[in-house]
Amino acid sequence: MPKSAMRSTLEQVIIHQFTPAHCTQARQMLGWSFDQLSHASKVSVPAIQRFEAGEPIRDVTLLALAHRLEAEGLVFFPGFAPSRGGNIRGTTPDPVGREDFAMIE
Repeated sequence: MPKSAMRSTLEQVIIHQFTPAHCTQARQMLGWSFDQLSHASKVSVPAIQRFEAGEPIRDVTLLALAHRLEAEGLVFFPGFAPSRGGNIRGTTPDPVGREDFAMIE
């Protein structure tokens, strides 16, 4: 599969599984205000507020929010609150101590 098609497919998955509730819950988990998420994601506060209120936003804006929150080690699944991913880069403070360290790319 061409890289561009895979990216499009992966983005479509994110667009359909990252919900306004996920965004609100993730901000609360991280203890972030609208301003903090705005600064970290480069998405305007009004756009974040519109999204969390269930109003439509551009796909590129939704992706920016989801990717930024995922960079904090959060994972999102439909119907579930966000959770911390155990194998997400950055979630292990000392990866050398992991028993599967030799398999890390």
